[in-house]
Amino acid sequence: MPATALALLLLVGVSAAFAKKPNGEMAALARQGRALAVRLCAQCHAVDRSGSSPHPGAPAFRALGERVDLDTFKDQLRNQFSSGHPDMPTFRFSRADARALTAYLRAIQGE
Repeated sequence: MPATALALLLLVGVSAAFAKKPNGEMAALARQGRALAVRLCAQCHAVDRSGSSPHPGAPAFRALGERVDLDTFKDQLRNQFSSGHPDMPTFRFSRADARALTAYLRAIQGE
């Protein structure tokens, strides 16, 4: 087997091994985010892939990406997020919690 073909096979194998780790990490992060959503948000919002929000007018988390930019939402969560709705409490998340909740929101969008 030529050296370039062997190097290419090695590179593909190493890339596949590294690709699995971030997916596993993202799944774990999304699970942490779901736990946060259930604990802090489920009393008003539908936090799963289906179902209605218990509070009228509270958006389902699976459609939140239509209302907010999820790329910047993580920063909003860290900087005392408030929707402006009188029933909505103000939250300030740690960096890790904001990252976890955002990972979960990304995982369930459009479902």
